[in-house]
Amino acid sequence: MGYEMKPTVVIALGGNAILQRGEILSAQNQYKNIAQVAEVVAGLANDYRVVIVHGNGPQVGLLALQGALDQQTPAYPLDILVAETQGMLGYMIAQSLGQKENIPQVVSLLTRIEVEADDPAFQQPSKFIGPVYLPDQQHEPKLRYGWTMKADGQYFRRVVASPKPRKVVELASIKCLLDSDHIVVCAGGGGMPVVASQQGYCGVEAVIDKDLSAALLAEELHAEYLMILTDADAVYQDWGTPQARALRHVTPEVLRPFAAPDGAMGPKAEAVIAFVEQTGGTAFIGALADAEAILRREKGTCITPETAAVL
Repeated sequence: MGYEMKPTVVIALGGNAILQRGEILSAQNQYKNIAQVAEVVAGLANDYRVVIVHGNGPQVGLLALQGALDQQTPAYPLDILVAETQGMLGYMIAQSLGQKENIPQVVSLLTRIEVEADDPAFQQPSKFIGPVYLPDQQHEPKLRYGWTMKADGQYFRRVVASPKPRKVVELASIKCLLDSDHIVVCAGGGGMPVVASQQGYCGVEAVIDKDLSAALLAEELHAEYLMILTDADAVYQDWGTPQARALRHVTPEVLRPFAAPDGAMGPKAEAVIAFVEQTGGTAFIGALADAEAILRREKGTCITPETAAVL
């Protein structure tokens, strides 16, 4: 298949693809998990133009915590910490992919994402970052660092503002790299959040949801496919009950109840719904190990427009 004829797939990697829940945030553990990412992407690179967007919640939270512990140096703002995680994880993904045979060149691109300065999210922090704390430990970071803490399952974690992504600033560069037969790692951690001003773009204190940024990027690239890979092998109806069943092929309308902001599946459902409704393209949610089977519609959940979908 000629490269110019390949369809484009934007892959959004959940945090578990780089760090399993409960694992120590070491370089060794991250490389171990990224090796599976590399295996999956290598299997897709012959047939698709591949764009990789990764999460960074644990990594950006660790950098913020390390910065807070250094009392001699003012803490770095979140937009700069997101840039640091883009460089770190982009390098690690490129290193792992570069060890595969017959793979296109991999480029990691620092990516800014424009948000709106008056986004209500700045007044309502909701994005989890950093390590988990036991309930009786949550008060210390509140008092010591002034952080906002919220329950994350049985634990507590720091939450920060997560405004909606509006524009991919480096879009033209990403298109150019794809057209030159590169695998592109970009918009990591949702991208560095910036707002437009008369002086140019200014960074802001926030972490954008990477699934929403991946959907926006897929839309602006006119990608055929958006694939969100997570630790669930599909979207499930009646999850956690004996009646639980995997949804295999659905429309945005069927998936809409899953887009609740307080649910773990919420941002993922919101992202794929937006992409499918705006572009008429096809989106998938499923497990990293199943990526090739997901694109063949054998596993995962496939989301297509009303006219094409069957339950």
